[in-house]
Amino acid sequence: MDDQPGSFFREVTLRVCSSLDIQTAMHRAFPCLAACLPLEHMFLDVLDPALGAIRRIAHVSGNGIEPAGAIFPLTEDVWEWWHRQFEPVLVGVKPEVLPPAMARLMGVEGWSETIVPLRIEGKLFGLLVLRALGEGWYNAEHGRLLASVADPFAIALWNALAHQELLRRKDELLDDKHFLNREMAHITTRDIIGRQGGLRGVVELVHQVAPLQSTVLILGETGVGKEVIASAIHHASPRREGPFIKVACGAIPESLIDSELFGFDKGAFTGATHSNRGRFERAEGGTLFLDEIGELSLQAQVRLLRVLQSHEIERVGGSRTLRVDVRVIAATHRNLEQMVAEGRFREDLWYRLNVFPVTVPPLRHRKEDIPALVWHVIAAKGPELGIREAPAIAPGALVRLEEHGWPGNVRELENLVERELIRN
Repeated sequence: MDDQPGSFFREVTLRVCSSLDIQTAMHRAFPCLAACLPLEHMFLDVLDPALGAIRRIAHVSGNGIEPAGAIFPLTEDVWEWWHRQFEPVLVGVKPEVLPPAMARLMGVEGWSETIVPLRIEGKLFGLLVLRALGEGWYNAEHGRLLASVADPFAIALWNALAHQELLRRKDELLDDKHFLNREMAHITTRDIIGRQGGLRGVVELVHQVAPLQSTVLILGETGVGKEVIASAIHHASPRREGPFIKVACGAIPESLIDSELFGFDKGAFTGATHSNRGRFERAEGGTLFLDEIGELSLQAQVRLLRVLQSHEIERVGGSRTLRVDVRVIAATHRNLEQMVAEGRFREDLWYRLNVFPVTVPPLRHRKEDIPALVWHVIAAKGPELGIREAPAIAPGALVRLEEHGWPGNVRELENLVERELIRN
């Protein structure tokens, strides 16, 4: 390749801007640079203010694309030092030009380097690093040549980062779509069977608390429909357009509860090949429903309390603090006050949750709702079972149902009706 500056600029620009995958672009540009400069390794680094560190996102050599991903923490004085650099920094085998801690951290000793600051609209955000083994390989002419292609490298890196962010957000949206299709139940107070009967008082409480941001604690036996009430609160609230995310606290192993609630960053543990958002992040702008919160361990209760107090989370393996805008509704069939007295539930968490308690009565205390519930189950399950016309109910059947104690509440009634539909 002709090594005149104009030709060098054209060739490098064409290659480094040829792909939105920055490692591929670097690999294509490497031969052009190596033809004019001493070069064994080339790196692209990003200055990450959130981490207070330099992140190495690309590494190519004469052997091709190399592993990247190293992180170099920066002290405040080193951070400020980099922001004062506008020209390529030439580093010899004795890297006195760099702050000593920086030279040791980046493994510069024994190498010659040229480090080119990359700016967009005057703001430093990245570094282009060229490295050759031995002393004194780079001179001022090399620095001027690299300064001529600083803008193309900066634009390519900026576009690649923007592209990565778009792909990440696209993946998040697809992930949310699949997640919400599986988790979200759209239930309003109009869908509550018994709103004019045994659940009239509960529905009144729902209407009182729904417009507010207050935490709600739903109490009641297993199977009474606590999730239905939680969903009704969400869909009657200003957050109705946001997600309604359920966490079955009793179904998550203790070792996984932090990852489920708060998410994890890539590399946080063996098998964490990608970052994953937890339930709090997924519920952003909406409602998080903590079902059977009494099943959480004391250790998990401590971490949950911290989030409820600060509205901030940290992913497992992460170093960033993320602020979350989430309303919390909790539910339990247990007597939390008794658990507090027994030392099995934190008193401070109990006070934090018990802002507005709603008690859902058991089915045996609202038997007037049983006929409507039976017909509701028939209407819902009939089409699923291939039943085109609603069957007749045998004389005296409803009376016998009302006489039953229903220890399993509405869930038990639903199962019984479905079983009879299958049999008949």
